[in-house]
Amino acid sequence: MKILQVSNSYFPSVDGVAVHVRNISERIAKEHEVTVFTPNSSGMLPREEEINGVLVRRFKSFAPRGAYDLSFEMLAALRESQFDIVHGHNYHAFPLLFSRYAKKKKFIVTPHYHRHGVTPLRDILIKLYKPFGAKILEEANKVIAVSNFEKGLLNEDFRIDDDKITVIPNGVNWRGFNSLRRVEKSHKTILYVARLVEFKGVQYAIQVLPLLDGNIRLEILGKGPHKEKLVRLAKELGVEQRIDFYQDLHEKDLLDRYANADLFMLLSKYEAMSMAVAEALAARLPCIVANISALSAWIDNENCFGIDYPISLDQLAGLANKLIGKKIAGVELWDWNDVAKQLEMVYKT
Repeated sequence: MKILQVSNSYFPSVDGVAVHVRNISERIAKEHEVTVFTPNSSGMLPREEEINGVLVRRFKSFAPRGAYDLSFEMLAALRESQFDIVHGHNYHAFPLLFSRYAKKKKFIVTPHYHRHGVTPLRDILIKLYKPFGAKILEEANKVIAVSNFEKGLLNEDFRIDDDKITVIPNGVNWRGFNSLRRVEKSHKTILYVARLVEFKGVQYAIQVLPLLDGNIRLEILGKGPHKEKLVRLAKELGVEQRIDFYQDLHEKDLLDRYANADLFMLLSKYEAMSMAVAEALAARLPCIVANISALSAWIDNENCFGIDYPISLDQLAGLANKLIGKKIAGVELWDWNDVAKQLEMVYKT
């Protein structure tokens, strides 16, 4: 089969959608011809290259504050293209809208849908966009949700027939996580992996740091428009020397960060599933997550613990002190190989 993945981001980006699309594309490319269309808003990446058997084509785009990824060049290329399968990703950006214009035998959509915009203005825009989003989902032959929570949102907001939606969770690379090796260190580490926007809640991890033992450090993995505010906040609280920021890490470096952490946090308001929580659990890290959106489904009070909104810093500090360094039990998670096999079945049926 000739398969096109249309995504608002792709490797070397390491945001959730990029990681998802890369993992399914490279595995499916072992048996099929896979192409990825993706924006190139920075203009710094090659226009076309092959990565691990996947042909990646990048297009000029406009992305205000790293959002939306509007590319008329991509739209023109899609109108001229023809594939057996077109698989569009991410309801919250324009490439999915444009993917419907490609000639294809089957149209698959993975919305990564969480209903809300990341700012009040964007929340209004996403409501205005709803008729267009509904049209995309109506035209899709199959809609893939990454969690039962996302499936519920899609059913509520778009009245999609239940048999049209298939739940296929994000996976983890078990081979990489099973080979993790810790190194001895003189401090404990809280790990936070997220895009640096306000709704992801990174600010709470910084605000709680003064309430924790001085031997505890915070590592923040991600990039985004909120970074400068986070750096200023750390300086105002006098904890900037206890925080390390990382972005665009290669897989080995990312795994090293998981391997040497002692606690994982994600206090995001909106998630369709959260690949980062899955990876943290695969690394045998105790997790603290916001008891809201799809994150609630992770909470078992054995491996993953919840905290309600509005976030209480005293409660967060108490939970962090209790859990940091805790040994957790084994967890059941999908491997990316299983995800790719399930997806291939969807393509063929």
